[in-house]
Amino acid sequence: MNGFIDLLADLVMESGIPDTAVFRHKALELPGFFRPTKEWDILVVMDGKLLAAIEAKSQVGPSFGNNFNNRTEEVIGSAVDIWTAYRDGAFVNSPRPWLGYVFLLEDCHRSRQPVRVKEPHFKVFAEFRSASYMNRYELLCRKLVRERHYDAAAFLASEKVGGVKGVYRQPADDLRFDSLASSLVAQVSAFAANRKS
Repeated sequence: MNGFIDLLADLVMESGIPDTAVFRHKALELPGFFRPTKEWDILVVMDGKLLAAIEAKSQVGPSFGNNFNNRTEEVIGSAVDIWTAYRDGAFVNSPRPWLGYVFLLEDCHRSRQPVRVKEPHFKVFAEFRSASYMNRYELLCRKLVRERHYDAAAFLASEKVGGVKGVYRQPADDLRFDSLASSLVAQVSAFAANRKS
């Protein structure tokens, strides 16, 4: 994940944002509404304004079931927390910040295998029936954007051996890393251009 984080930070700086406004190793905390602070993976804060926040997560087996539920709760909770804090003025006079989510899943037999669901009282939505964890994470990332919790999401998959060498694939065209990067660059470039004029 560090390579993707560094690439996004570099793209932000190439867009006219100084390196002093891009945070990726320290000073990553933002105030929350339901908790005091939350640490992000990249922040862009310039002239006292929050421009962008990015969360990057990965999962390598074996416990896909528990981790999927935990990751789902984390990412939705983070979005609700930051948007509620924004509504209540936590970021002073910041414009609406850009939020991004990058997820990297281990591509293996277990993550691609269909998973049964338990329905003791009510039926689950049809798209979850017999969906693998690969499918579930793709649906999660897509729904995060469609429900406007995040401005963009990237869903990546990589095998254990190839991943160390930088080999990955992008299972869904609408959740490509370059699309997320383009959206982020557009946001920060607009701010940089307005600042100069």
